[in-house]
Amino acid sequence: MREPPEIVEAKEPVVACDGDAGPSGHPRVYLNMGANTQIDCPYCGRRFVLKQGAAHAAAH
Repeated sequence: MREPPEIVEAKEPVVACDGDAGPSGHPRVYLNMGANTQIDCPYCGRRFVLKQGAAHAAAH
């Protein structure tokens, strides 16, 4: 299994990723961790990890 190119600490279980500007950019996607504490962006592989102590919000 490959390591993600970047790990980002998230304060909320729903995050947005656009791959940043430049050649690694991609359409903005919203990712919902659900009951998990991390999620990887399907475009760029960036991993979002829920910050320790952050509460899971009710999913809409």
